[in-house]
Amino acid sequence: MVLHTRELDESAYATKQMTTVKTVGAVSSEAAEWYAIDWQAIHQNVRRLQVRIVQATKAGRWNKVKSLQRLLTHSYSGKVLAVRRVTEILARKLQVWTR
Repeated sequence: MVLHTRELDESAYATKQMTTVKTVGAVSSEAAEWYAIDWQAIHQNVRRLQVRIVQATKAGRWNKVKSLQRLLTHSYSGKVLAVRRVTEILARKLQVWTR
């Protein structure tokens, strides 16, 4: 989430809200940013959360399991890794179809 503040020249009365919220998605329009992602760190973050989910499941801590699952599915690492996996699978299927 990125917060944008109003300009110093604008009066407080001219705008009703001083900040606006701009959500930032997992996939950027810039291809360079996609290739600049530290994939090893992304895999480590996702793996760490998956391990914590398994441990909470074995311990029977169902509220913790639910909160960790939500954290994984809403995290940047989880989203960007999911997009990468889907695009790699599609790329493999396209290679098979074009042969």
